[in-house]
Parts: sequence; structure tokens; C-alpha cells
Amino acid sequence: MHRYLILLLALLQSYSVLAFGGHQLNLAGQWSVQLDPEDVGVKNGWTNRSFTTAIKLPGTTDDAGLGTANSLTPALTKPQLSHLTRKHRYVGAAWYSKELFIPKGWVGKEMILKLERIIWESNVWVDGVEIPQKQRSLVGSHEFDLSSLLKAGKKHRLTIRIDNRKKLAISVDDMAHAYTDHTQIMWNGIIGSMCIEALDRVHIKQVSTFPVLTAKRVDLRVVLSNRTQGNTGSTLRVRAKFKGDSEYLPTIEKEVLLAPGDSTIQLSYDLGAKIRSWSEFSPNLYDVEVVCQSGEGVNVMSTSFGMRELSREGTVMKINGQPLFLRGTLECSIFPLTGHPPMDKAGWKKVFLTAKEWGLNHLRFHSWCPPEAAFAVADEMGFYLQVELPIWENNAGKDDAVLRFLYEEADKMIRQYGNHPSFCFWSMGNELSGDFDALNALVKNLKEKDKRHLYTATSFTFQQAHGIVGEPFDDFLITQWTAKGWVRGQGVFNSEPPVFNKNYSASLDGVSIPVVTHEIGQYAVYPNLEEIKKYTGVLKPLNFIAVAEDLKRKGLLHKAKAYTMSSGKLVAILYKEELERALKTPGISGYQLLDLHDFPGQGTALVGLLDAFWDSKNILSAAEFRQFCAPIVPLLQFSKAVYTNDEVFEGILDISNYGAAALSDQLVEWSMKDGTKTVAKGLFQTVVGQGYNGNVGRFEVPLQAIQQAKKLTVHINLKGTSYENHWNIWMYPKENQIDFADVSYTRELDEALRLLQAGKKVLLNPDWKKITGIEGKFVPVFWSPVHFPKQAGTMGLLCDPKHAVFADFPTEEHTDWQWWDLQIKSTTMLMDQIKGGETLVEMIDNFANNRKLASLFEGTVGNGKLMVASFDLATDLDQRPVAKQMLQSILTYMNSSRFAPKVIENPEVLRKVLQYREPQEKAAPVAIY
Repeated sequence: MHRYLILLLALLQSYSVLAFGGHQLNLAGQWSVQLDPEDVGVKNGWTNRSFTTAIKLPGTTDDAGLGTANSLTPALTKPQLSHLTRKHRYVGAAWYSKELFIPKGWVGKEMILKLERIIWESNVWVDGVEIPQKQRSLVGSHEFDLSSLLKAGKKHRLTIRIDNRKKLAISVDDMAHAYTDHTQIMWNGIIGSMCIEALDRVHIKQVSTFPVLTAKRVDLRVVLSNRTQGNTGSTLRVRAKFKGDSEYLPTIEKEVLLAPGDSTIQLSYDLGAKIRSWSEFSPNLYDVEVVCQSGEGVNVMSTSFGMRELSREGTVMKINGQPLFLRGTLECSIFPLTGHPPMDKAGWKKVFLTAKEWGLNHLRFHSWCPPEAAFAVADEMGFYLQVELPIWENNAGKDDAVLRFLYEEADKMIRQYGNHPSFCFWSMGNELSGDFDALNALVKNLKEKDKRHLYTATSFTFQQAHGIVGEPFDDFLITQWTAKGWVRGQGVFNSEPPVFNKNYSASLDGVSIPVVTHEIGQYAVYPNLEEIKKYTGVLKPLNFIAVAEDLKRKGLLHKAKAYTMSSGKLVAILYKEELERALKTPGISGYQLLDLHDFPGQGTALVGLLDAFWDSKNILSAAEFRQFCAPIVPLLQFSKAVYTNDEVFEGILDISNYGAAALSDQLVEWSMKDGTKTVAKGLFQTVVGQGYNGNVGRFEVPLQAIQQAKKLTVHINLKGTSYENHWNIWMYPKENQIDFADVSYTRELDEALRLLQAGKKVLLNPDWKKITGIEGKFVPVFWSPVHFPKQAGTMGLLCDPKHAVFADFPTEEHTDWQWWDLQIKSTTMLMDQIKGGETLVEMIDNFANNRKLASLFEGTVGNGKLMVASFDLATDLDQRPVAKQMLQSILTYMNSSRFAPKVIENPEVLRKVLQYREPQEKAAPVAIY
């Protein structure tokens, strides 16, 4: 062994192998470029010439300011609101040229050009001679064998033609994130590493690792390339170590005889009795080094891997034999400074560090595959990644050319990224419809090739008879619904009164594999205009600027921050219940949020608590979000959000424990608080097993002693840990006496105007079902008011909780669950034409309209004082404690000296605002595509 090490060291000194940085010609730097919009470059002899325009590669034409300059100006119209705007746009062929010198020591070497990432298609010429192997890929490197044309010790001209025009029908309206202008732009250029590698005629081409956790070994598939003319004897040596250790485990050796061409060698390597597994809790990595020694020289290839095993047991997903729950969000290639993904680890660390800070363990790469650097960071941080083939298409599997492309792309993903332990889940694409026989055949093919991942045919589908129980070869099902009902709140929270003791178990009846809920959320937040200054790269935020200018014209710009915060608080409340309801459901193994951070395309879909830069909007802190998004989450079942003081609050405690271990003899503390005052509290002890733990404790709190309307907060914490959670409830006195005193109540405008003329105080509460306006909704705009224009488009309410009208109606400045009944039974009034008065409950309009909206409004008309409420304060008040309490609070205010509203300068407009009606703006969201 000692003689072998001396020989190896001597050989390594004379032959600097690729793994250690030698025999690689870095092509980064200055190139010349020529755009070819008319596609005349080949005909006009551009294959062996320099061009007059310089460009830095790696980089893009957008970086260089090449292409058609943007001529759009900010406006609330579809081109500006669809997505961020490229400062310079170019889609077509572009030629890149550079002279290079091949080192003298490369005689007899294979020379491979590797370009890490390109959009769509590349061709290469050396000194005007074309390499006859055009490359197409959106997921991995474009590689060309230049060995026959490059000569050691000589100067050559390398010319690369890149065509970023669409080559195949891979998506609806170019929305697949591998090729789009909605998130990642359709850039032209080369990003990532770009080099020529020099290889011995006998070398290691590929090392694939297949962990076998139970046997404490890793199986290796080593592809060796023999480019000599005859059989060649070689010695393979393999050793491994835990990453970070200096000492390797023992070396194993195998003699092989290689025929010309490629040979695949199977090896097994024992890692010893004390292996270290890989997961989110212990992202342990190993390095394996394979040495091939032959008469041609010594070649070394190293790769890292993690000892992890994914499986499912019935409807439970598992990692290393332990229950696994995916706490995920989407990543849609959203990088607004460059318009393309970062290709180095530093660029990805912010993404994963932020996701981890907010409690996540999973990212889904929607209709695209990230680069090597993303996998490397995810490996180190213990993230479970779902990658997808570059397709979002309604005719998937029906086009043979597209299908061949997908098989090729899948093989490339296996070769280039398959060893990464973070590469856990693989979907064939987003919301695919088409030929499911072809899609299922693709899944079957991949499972036979590579069993390291769990597979699914599609990330949800709208196609009938599919997407409700799983396809034949699916390991898990990603869906919004099943044959029995919804598994996400978008289909529930507006149509059902708020309850907190429901889950989705009934919907999962008949589903036999784990379920991951699809794109939950999609609740829109009003644009955060403070982020406009961040857009210093290749994209202009004309959408944000247009909103700001519109608000300024309408005198509303000062409210922009409040609109963002208030709408965002509602979104956070909805996300909390989305996540908790999934955690309460046995058979659900994860959720994929859309989204923790903003999506700048598809009509400016700002659905995040973070912006497109992964920066917090300060709507909610990461610590608060981790209360309901963490490995261990205390959960509470209770029947409703609103109580009266003749009732008893009943709480049932569940604990979701997808942490590293069970918790034995865990003390659980609960309390109910009125602000800082404790109303009731308790403590109990329980064993918290891994997975979902239902009904681990119960408690009751009689509410009779509370005589005033209150917002109460129920707290749960696991003592000795950082895991805690809380929920708000509202309690109102049962025996509220409605006293109108000298307030005149009417539902008719004509009567209200007559009473006002007589100097009366008037509460006008028109029939919300009849007046013109916008349909009252609890949930905000779905996704985007531009992408889904046919929907009632408000974004929650904004009010001043300290205003006297709310003295007996506890509220925050934003929508919370107690507002559900009032908002559902309401019509939002359009207030743009009214001058004067004051809005007390403002409804936030969507950013495409920015109208002045209200559901509670006051003003002085002549000698009279008017209050207008467009939510239902009239019907079934004994069964509607919120409406009754709101009515009482309004009347108390109107009967006080504090009711001194501002003058309405044009009261005649009230007839237009409150007229009976043209149809409401009322419809379910319907996409523009």
C-alpha cells in the first residue's frame, strides 16, 4: 500500500487531474458577440470571425444591454402588469466568438467543451468547421467533443451560436419556468462554468452513488471511457470518507479490462458499522474518490453523497425509516436582478437560509431543474428538493419530439444531479394534461433506471379521471382535490364559516399513497412599493411603478404601506390555517406553498410574505411563522372563532411531530389570555410520538365571567422547547341589548335622506343583496387580478382599531376570522365619487383598479349625521353574534358625543353609490389563458 501511495503521488504531480483543477481551460472572460435576428449568420460566413461588440461571459445579452430596448412606460395595462419588464429583450440566434490557445501538454487528450447552462440550442465551430452534434437542453450542460479539431500548442477560434427561440411545445403560453419571461427571462448567453476539459484516452466518465442504508454501504456505478483502439487493462481504486474528516476509510481495488468505448463497472463500498445518515436534522455527507490507473495515466473523480433512503408505508412518506412531512414552497426561477438562476453556491445560500429560517425543509422547482450549485447547498443544509422536467403543457405525451426531449433531459438530470441526497422527489412537470399512458411510461422508465428518488407523473392535473388517486407508478400524489373533496383551503375558507376542528381526512378516502397538497395559498398581498428601489438589474418594475403612480394620482399613495401590511396580515392568517389543517390530516405528507415569496409574473402574483428577493415584508416575523411551520407544531382543535359568554370553550390538543425523535414525558402548558391577563391555564404531561399525534389533551374554559366583548388568545407551548403556537378567538356578551336611542335605522336611501333633512342621526343599512358594488368576500384576490380578472377583487379590510366606532367591537386594522360573517354578507361600496365624509371600514381594492372602497362610511349631510353600513346588520341577529355586536358598537358610537362626522360635500352622489343594481362584480376566478 505504501508503494502504491508513493506511485500515485508521483503520477499526480506529473499529471494534474481534472478533479484537482488541472487540465481545464477556463473560457470565462471577454468574447465578441453578434446578434443574428434575421438568421443569416451561417449563410454569411460568421462561423470563423471576430465581431465588433464585446461581451463578458458567463453572462447574457440582457447583462450586456443588447437587444431591443424597452419602450414601455408604467401603466396599469396588461403588458406592464404581466411581469417585470426586460430593459433589453432579445430572442433569436446570437454568435459568440473567442480565440484561444490549447496547451502544448494536451497532445493525445480528449478535449470536451462544457457550457453549464444555455437556453435551448447551441452549435459550435472550430476555425469555421462545425461540430456535427447540435445540443438542446434546458436542464443541464451543453457538451461538445472538440478532440478532432483542436491541436495542442495551437491557436484556434471557437465560435458558438446560441438560439433561444422556442424549439418545442413545452408549455402553455410560455409559462414553464425553464423557458419564460414571467420569472426567469428568455435570456441568450451562457451562464455558469464554461471550459474545455482535457482527458486521458482512458478516463472516468461518470460515478453514480446508490446508498444502501440498511446494509451500511454505498453501491457505485462507474462508467469508464476507453478511447484507445484496443482492450486496456485498468485498476480501479475506491475510498470514501465523511466530509470534513481528514482520514479516509479503507481503499478497495478492482482490476478491469476495458473494451474500446464505454464500460460500466459495479462496485460496493462498505462504510463501516457507524454510518452517519443524511436528513434535514443531520445533513451528513460523504466524499467518495474513484481512481482509474491505466497505461494512459491516472484519472481521479470525486463526488459527494448522503446516506438516505426514501420510502412510503401506506399513506406515510418516510426518510431513513422515520415519518417525513414536507414543509415546502415553490421556487420558479425568480431572480429579479439577473433574470436567471445563480450558478454559484453563494447565490443559493440566501434562498435556502431564508427558507430554513421560516421553518421550511422542502423546495419544489416548478417546471424547471436548478443548477448544480442549488443541489450542493441543499445537500449541506438538509433540504428535500422536488425537481421537474421542463414542461407545463396540456398535450403532454402526444408530441413524439417533445417526448424524446423529455427522456433526454431526464437522463441528463440523472447523470448530472442524481448523486445529490437533496434530489429527493421528481415530478414529470406541472399540471400536465394529455396522454397519461406516455407519462406513466416515462415514470416507469425512470424508476427502473434510478430508484434513489420518489416519483409522480405530474404536479397536479386538471384532466378528468386523473389526479385524484394517483397514477399506476406514482410514489406520491400532488393534488388540490380528490374525488371526495378539497385538500386545500382555497376551496373552503370563503364558502364555509371558520372552524378549526376539521381536516381533510374525508377527502383522502380511497387514496392509498402519500398526498402532498398542491400550491396551497395563492392569496394576494397588495404590492410593496418600497421594493421598487431594489430593481437595479436587467428588469424594470413597471408594474410596481404603475401602481405607485396610480395611487399618487388618486391621493392614496400615503396608504400604500398600510394596504400592504393589512392585506399581508390576512394572508398570513390564511396561510396559518392552511398549514395547520394539512398537519392535522393523517395521509397528508406535506404541502407546497404558492408561495412564501412573491411571484412577479402571471399578472404580478404577489402572494408572498417575502418579496421576490427573499426579503421579509415585515408582515410577520420568521419566528411567528415557525409557530405553525416547524418540525414540531402544537395544534389546537376548536369549533369556531366566535363565542358568546354563555358558552364553554373546548380545546383539543394535537401535536405534529416530524422532528428527529419522539418526546417522552413532555410537559404541555396551555393558557387563555385577555391581552397580558391570564384568564385560565393548565399543564399536562404526554408522550409525543413521531408523526401526527391526535387528541393528546383536552381542556375547557367557561366564558361566563367575561362580561365585555374581548379578543382572547389561546397559547400552547411544549415546556423546555422552542415549540409554541397561539390562536385568537372572540367572545361577545350573549345578552347584548340593542338600543337605537335617537338613531334612526333604515334600509332605504330615500327614507335616510328624508330623515337627514330633518336633522336626524341615521344608520343606513341597505340590502346588501340589492345594491350595486363588489361582492363581499373574506379571502383576498386569488393569485392575480390581471391573470384571473373575472373575480371579486378585494384584498381584505383596513380600519383604525382605536376609532370609537370599534370601542365595543375588538379588532385589528386588518381582516381576521371574526369578520367572516360580515364580509360574506356584504357588498363593497364604490366611493370614488364621494367627496368628504370618512370611511371607517375600507376594503382594499386590487392593484389593477385602486378604487376607494368601503363597507362602513360616515358623513354629515345637511343638519343630519349619516352612517352607512353595507354589511348585513338586520337579519338573524340572535344567530349572528358578530353582526349583533357590530351593530351595538356602531349604535353606542352614534349615540355618543364622538359621533361628529365630516361633511359630505356632494350627497347627491349617494344615489349612485347605493343604487339598486347593476350586477355585482361576482365570479369565480377564471384564468386568462
